Amino acid sequence: MFQKILLVIACVVSIACSVGQSQPPLPAVESVDLQRFMGAWHVIGFIPLYPEKDAYNGIERYRLDEDGQIHTTYRFREGSFDGELKTYHPTATVVEGSNNALWEMQFLWPFNAEYRIAYLSKDYQTVIVARTARDYVWLMSRSPNMTDSDYQHYKKKIADMGYDLTDFKRQPQRWPESRARPPLNE
Repeated sequence: MFQKILLVIACVVSIACSVGQSQPPLPAVESVDLQRFMGAWHVIGFIPLYPEKDAYNGIERYRLDEDGQIHTTYRFREGSFDGELKTYHPTATVVEGSNNALWEMQFLWPFNAEYRIAYLSKDYQTVIVARTARDYVWLMSRSPNMTDSDYQHYKKKIADMGYDLTDFKRQPQRWPESRARPPLNE
C-alpha cells in the first residue's frame, strides 16, 4: 500500500511540475515499430522516480497486447545487487497520431504520466525516454553493459535536450545476479 501511495505522489508531483514549463516540448522520434520495441531494456542511467532511487539491475519489459495496451514489468533490486526484488506493473497506451513515439504510462488509476521516446537507435538497442517537464529521464539499453564513452555520449545527448543532470545517475548493473530472479508470470 505504501508503494502505491508513493507512486500516486510521484505522479501528482510530475503532473504539477509539468505545468508552466517555459522550455519547448522535447522532440519525439519520427516513429516506433512497437513489435521491435517490445522486450527487455536494461536501465543504464536515469533521473529516478522516488520508488526507484536506489535501484540496481533494473530491467523494464514491454509486452504489446492484442487490444493495443502495453503491459510493462519493471523489476530491480533495491539498495544493492543482493537487495529485495521490487516489481512494478504499469500499463501504457500509445497516444493516437504520435507514430507510437508518445505513450501515456499509468502506474495507478486515474493518473497518466508522459512517456516520450526522445531518442531510439536505428538498431533498437538504445533508447532515451524523456518527459517534456524534464523532471525524469531514462537511458536504457538491450544490454546491461555500456561503455563509459557511450554512456557519456548519451548523457550529453540528454543534457542537449535541456535536462539539468544534477540528479542523473548511472544505475548499477552487474550480471549474472547472485540470486536468480523468479520467472515473470505474465
